[in-house]
This record gives sequence, structure tokens and C-alpha cells, in this order.
Amino acid sequence: MILATRYAKSLLDLAIEKGQLEAVYKDIQQLKAVCDEHRDFVRMLESPVIKTDKKIEVIHAVFKTSVNALTLAFMDIMINKRREMYLYEITSSFIEQYKTHKHILTAVISSAIGLDDTTRAKVLDLIKQSAQGEVELIEKTDKKLIGGFVLRINDKQVDTSIARKLNNLRKNFTENPFISAS
Repeated sequence: MILATRYAKSLLDLAIEKGQLEAVYKDIQQLKAVCDEHRDFVRMLESPVIKTDKKIEVIHAVFKTSVNALTLAFMDIMINKRREMYLYEITSSFIEQYKTHKHILTAVISSAIGLDDTTRAKVLDLIKQSAQGEVELIEKTDKKLIGGFVLRINDKQVDTSIARKLNNLRKNFTENPFISAS
């Protein structure tokens, strides 16, 4: 959403200007984690029935001792301006813009079983060879892959999973023009 992107950009610029980028980034990650884990918190922020002062009380009760003053002031402004329903989207946009600013490449690898330390190190080394900057590797487990892995970096994907190979074989057998179906 454009609005969330603009607010995230403003917060990023302000954090850079104040020399508090790392602290604000950690705070935004914390806010996103709270939103991800507690759907009721997000509903409270989105609710038009709950008054602004009550929302600010909740925000302060949850975050006052654990976040930077700049981040808390930003959340207060968002609530006072009746933009609190966009806070969750702003967190995602801020994290994305932070990674762009810091030249952090996010790679997502899915495998049937988790990666061992040796494989993880090899994958990171391979990605770092073609990347400019830091690499963040997110690991996911997907039993449907049977074996192998699926690696996604931005808009590129490498799929070496056994499930993919089996699907390709199935497709080749059904489309083979040399064997009659009768």
C-alpha cells in the first residue's frame, strides 16, 4: 500500500537523520512480531470503536519500556492521526526499505528437512558470491518437497526438489507423443 510505504520511508529517513536506525529497526521488528503473534492486538488497532486515548494507553503499556522514544513517538502520531490501522503494513514496508538501504539480500530456502550446518554454510557462500552486500537466509521446512530444496532470491527461483522432478516426469509421460494412450 502506498500510504504504508510513505510512512515507512518517513520513519526510515528520520531514524537515519537521528542516528537511531538500528534501534528503530529492532523496535519495528518487535512491533511486527507482536502483530504476527497477537491478532487481537491488530484488531484493537483497526477498531473504530476503541477510542484513540485507549489505543495509546495499550501501546504504552506494551512498548513504553522496550522501544526507543522515536519509535514510540511515531506510533503515538500514527494513532493520533487515525492511521493506526496501517501500523502492521508500515512494519513490513519499513523492514523491506531497511534491507534495501543496508543492501541486505533475503534468500528463502525450503527443504523437506532442515539444513545441517555444512549445507547452510555452502548455500550462504554460493549466494554471497553473486550478491552485493549482506545475505539473510530464511529456512523453511516443507515435507511435500520429499527431498532437495527450493531456493528463492527476489524474483528468481531454483527448484531441485524431488516433488518437482516427479511432476515433470508425470507431465512428460502424459504428453509423450510416441506412446499411444490406448
